[in-house]
Amino acid sequence: MRFPFSLLGLSAQVAFKSDVPSPSRMAPSRIQNNNFALKEGANIFAPKDLVELGRPGAGVANAPGDLVLVPFSKYSFKDKKNNKSLYLAPVESKAQPLEIPLPKGGEAFWIDSRTIAHAVEDEGHLDLFSIDLKFETNSETAGVWSADSPKLIGSFPTSTASNFQYSAQTSTLIFSDYVYADGDLSTAKDQDEAWENRGNTAMVYDETYERHWDTWAGPKTPSLFSVQLGRGTDGKWTMGTEFSNLLKGTGHNCPVEPFGGTDDFSVVGDSVVYTTKDPILPQAWHTKQNVYIVSTLDPGNPKELTSGHQGATHSPVLNSDATKAAWLELAEDGYEADKANIVVYDLVKGVRFTLIQKWDRSPDSIAFSTDGKLLYMTAGDHAKIKVFVLPIPATPAESTTHPELPPKFNTPVALVHSGAASSVQPLSNGRLLFSRSSFTSPNDVYVIRNLKTFEDEIQASETTLEFKGTVEQITHFTADALDGKDLDKGEEFWFKGALDKDIQGWILKPKGFSSNDEKKWPIVMLIHGGPQSAWEDQWSTRWNPNVFAQQGYFVVAINPTGSTTFGQELTDAIAEDWGGKPFVDLQAGWKYILDSYPQVDPDRAVAAGASWGGYAINWIQGHPEYGFNFKALVGHDGVFDASYNGYSTDELFFFNHEWGGRPWDEKTKALIEEFSPSNHVANWSTPQLLIHGSKDYRLPETESIGAFHALLQLGIPTRLVVFPNENHWVLNHGNSLKWHYEVFKWFDEFVGTGSEAA
Repeated sequence: MRFPFSLLGLSAQVAFKSDVPSPSRMAPSRIQNNNFALKEGANIFAPKDLVELGRPGAGVANAPGDLVLVPFSKYSFKDKKNNKSLYLAPVESKAQPLEIPLPKGGEAFWIDSRTIAHAVEDEGHLDLFSIDLKFETNSETAGVWSADSPKLIGSFPTSTASNFQYSAQTSTLIFSDYVYADGDLSTAKDQDEAWENRGNTAMVYDETYERHWDTWAGPKTPSLFSVQLGRGTDGKWTMGTEFSNLLKGTGHNCPVEPFGGTDDFSVVGDSVVYTTKDPILPQAWHTKQNVYIVSTLDPGNPKELTSGHQGATHSPVLNSDATKAAWLELAEDGYEADKANIVVYDLVKGVRFTLIQKWDRSPDSIAFSTDGKLLYMTAGDHAKIKVFVLPIPATPAESTTHPELPPKFNTPVALVHSGAASSVQPLSNGRLLFSRSSFTSPNDVYVIRNLKTFEDEIQASETTLEFKGTVEQITHFTADALDGKDLDKGEEFWFKGALDKDIQGWILKPKGFSSNDEKKWPIVMLIHGGPQSAWEDQWSTRWNPNVFAQQGYFVVAINPTGSTTFGQELTDAIAEDWGGKPFVDLQAGWKYILDSYPQVDPDRAVAAGASWGGYAINWIQGHPEYGFNFKALVGHDGVFDASYNGYSTDELFFFNHEWGGRPWDEKTKALIEEFSPSNHVANWSTPQLLIHGSKDYRLPETESIGAFHALLQLGIPTRLVVFPNENHWVLNHGNSLKWHYEVFKWFDEFVGTGSEAA
């Protein structure tokens, strides 16, 4: 049940509506602070600092595990340029990391322990270069790494080859590229020219997707290719000219768009295991993906490894001798946030079995240990993304989804308990490499050593064990830039929400905050999207809670019903209840904060959210009885009219799952009537900024335009900011700074910022 108004003890949201609103009436003029400026300074982490801060990618080690390769980018407003480079960081020595500038960008990957391959576009095609690394000892230092000048290996016939994985055992490079219906990479460039010169701009469709995420579907689809790549007896690297389409004639597309990459396939020797959307089912209203294995020696003839009774599949991997494959599998077709289990397929015995059904968490990625006896994984748990390890049981006699197993095979053991880990990579000699970010730092590379003993103990024990080892940080990419900024690490709080469930949230405090303050600080509630997502202890370049805190706001970020990392029941519970239990949670969490922190001023409260968070902002607008008392709202790419969303969104399966059917189904029509924000516009009263990207095909820009028009006609202060070249996110560096400026300027007009405004 929702909390009644009297229980919250708060006044209604500030009302700006005219007593007799007229459709022809424009929003009333408001006093705008034309001198507004974002807070900046040497000790302040301002939005400009966020945009210009270096952005490390995830680290990837070479085969011996003594060097880690990290892609790095850093934007400069002065130069109006995004500078890209590679960092080579030593894992086993104190030598300084080596930076290799990449003035033309491009992708880099290991081809042997001391050689990097670099693919870079040049005049309509892609060139591949080798970069040899050298280490020079020095009695005065720990030694110095250097890189030779790039040497051309060969060229690809297109400029769109990507997602490179190299098999040293067979001297074969696997990559993805886009091809036409004939599947021939060598003809793609000529067909591109014919398509561009077809004499019209019409796009004709008979099936979905007609557009997806931020791109209109064209005649090309992604596929996987192989080409020979090796070093000759003269020491020079050469690449073949015959590009074999491994999926030709299958109807399979890999990687799976829009976000698929190297984590959609895995290469060992001549074996390639991959995931693809089921080629038979309509893609826009199904999530079902199948896993296949194909040999580079027998292209176009894959073998399916999945049972046929599954939803989406992710992170397919092979062990070191390609005798076992494993992947993450969701059971329900049509639901992208279902519980993810691990499926192991014994390729020798032809037996498939499922693990971790009894573990109430969902891994994000998996990797075999070097000996193939354990699986390492990352998984969200209580708003952190941790590293876990799980021993693999002996292959059962026949395929099964529910094998009877001892406890140690059912519950992974956590090795890392804070931050947000990614890109786990087991190394030789009992080491584990991974990248990790947090509220206070972008990615850095870490290593856990001396795991062999613990691995042996896990396999020998009959019960689950606790890991007591240490984690070593290898890189410190942004430490100097963030020195003195005093970023808040985040503080967890827990309270009882809907159905008496335990609900978690984060607070981040503004600079200068003191326990002796009284009603001094404006407060902002940040509402996450998804809705099956969470505010996690990780870095963000878009919605960074520390940026809000350092502009003078007491930040509250709650993980209500629908959030991930707290068990599948909480995640599932938002379906068909978007305007219900989550808002019981948000009200209860808000009351907890106001009761617990007298330092915040409830009369200077604002809120912001994107995607489902944008829906939440629009929903709160129509329900002043919630008593949040927000003086201003910001909604980014949010749902305004649920019925329209059900027809216009690109991934129809999402709406059909969340709203219980298609928008014309009787059950769904009733839910839309109850929970669509557009049906409660008569109650809207709070000033609201609306932001939208014109290339957002998940939630088209007309959602925000419709809300903007409603606010104007109601006479409520509003502003619409449209980014014509942005999708569901704001990615352009200049646009990001503008986004922050508009958000904080909007809040400042109604509540001021920082303690000096109190």
